[in-house]
Amino acid sequence: MTINERQDEVIEEFQGFDDWMDKYQLLIDLGNEQAPLDEKYKVESNLIDGCQSRVWLQADYEDGKIHFQAESDALIVKGIVALLIRVLNDSTPQEILDADLYFIEQIGLKEHLSPTRSNGLLAMVKQIRMYALAFSQR
Repeated sequence: MTINERQDEVIEEFQGFDDWMDKYQLLIDLGNEQAPLDEKYKVESNLIDGCQSRVWLQADYEDGKIHFQAESDALIVKGIVALLIRVLNDSTPQEILDADLYFIEQIGLKEHLSPTRSNGLLAMVKQIRMYALAFSQR
């Protein structure tokens, strides 16, 4: 499945809800469904700068694709990072670098986040792209 196909899937899922309280609940559920991050990855070097809550992002490069794992100590943020991973996980570095993450806009995520969470979202995307850039050099 391509990044755009996964984005379209997310958009479709969110379109099933009109109320933003339901969409927040979906985010929380997505975060709770995510496997917990192994304690060995909860290190300072995996913390994302620019997030008010603590978000750890682990990236592993295998067979030409990047596999992400993440966790946050905040429920909604955990859901946001779970969404990003769902869309970008197991893609090549170039696919991630070329991706237009239109789902963020289409589901209304950006406009319904507080400024600090919005900055955190941008920081998560930036960190994922930095990993992709680093792995593309291999």
